[in-house]
Amino acid sequence: MTSGDGDRDATDLATDLAALVERARGLVARTAAAGGGRAVLGITGAPGAGKTTLVARLVAELAEHPPDGAAADWVAHVPMDGYHLADAQLDRLGLRHRKGAPETFDAAGYAAMLERVRTDTTETVYAPGFERDLEQPIAAALAVPPSARLVITEGNYLLLDEPAWRRVRAAMDEVWYCDLDEQTRLERLVARHVAFGKEPDAAALWVDRVDQANAALVAATRARADLVVTTPA
Repeated sequence: MTSGDGDRDATDLATDLAALVERARGLVARTAAAGGGRAVLGITGAPGAGKTTLVARLVAELAEHPPDGAAADWVAHVPMDGYHLADAQLDRLGLRHRKGAPETFDAAGYAAMLERVRTDTTETVYAPGFERDLEQPIAAALAVPPSARLVITEGNYLLLDEPAWRRVRAAMDEVWYCDLDEQTRLERLVARHVAFGKEPDAAALWVDRVDQANAALVAATRARADLVVTTPA
């Protein structure tokens, strides 16, 4: 595993996509040289910072140009969002008002999935997805086929310095941090909540009262990243 200083090792998605793709491919080569299994790349950053955009571009480029002898499904994408606790559990725990905070995820389950992904290359590994319209996890919505050699995962808390999340970090080869100017990030975040059904005032209030507290936690993990990627506005 690599530990890096995010401020020392940085790049720009708008200009350096090819370099990012090659860095991701290099993780696979290093894993193969070390004895096999899969490489796992984590993408983190505050809510609205562009994690999904970065992952989508990486997956598209990597799938289009697989290594010799590999098919397009040599790269798989398994986000953290499928490990949201369902609303029934949040209600049981009294955490519905904190939905999206670290304690509203099954971090141990997420870590266990990543650990299995690293080593189980003979069976399809199924993982939950997250349905944005319902705002609920969906069991076994995602699949990592045996042919996958690189798995990209994304989430807010990949570098959080707490026991359950340290286990998550240990299951990844590198973690890259997405950075975006604060005003753009907040505007995107409010727009996202509106797009998924909140009224504009309610969306802005949720961002201020819930998302911003979570964003502060994530921002404090930036220096633990192996790479900081500036995402385009």
